[in-house]
Amino acid sequence: MQAFELNDLLDQYQQAGKPYYEFLKVPNLSMGLYILKAGEKDLQHPHEEDEVYYVLQGQAMIHVDGEDRSVQAGSTIYVAKKAIHYFHSISEDLHLLVFFAPAESEA
Repeated sequence: MQAFELNDLLDQYQQAGKPYYEFLKVPNLSMGLYILKAGEKDLQHPHEEDEVYYVLQGQAMIHVDGEDRSVQAGSTIYVAKKAIHYFHSISEDLHLLVFFAPAESEA
């Protein structure tokens, strides 16, 4: 079993010093913590894997293949592989739990 505590992950994220911190990677799944500050620009690009975001805290909009939607704590968003997507209009720091299936190949 592997288990993770959010407070520990936040500490590890701070030490990593990058916007995305991958904390689990097995062949069929990877997971990470992604944090964007209010007003920050999300520079990500389409991925080769399906992706799910779970919003832990914050408020923003997400753009996925031409569609925009508001997200806040508790939102869950599925993004199909190769879909153009990014967060924008980030009004409160956005803390995201990210799941890739299969595991992200470039993290």
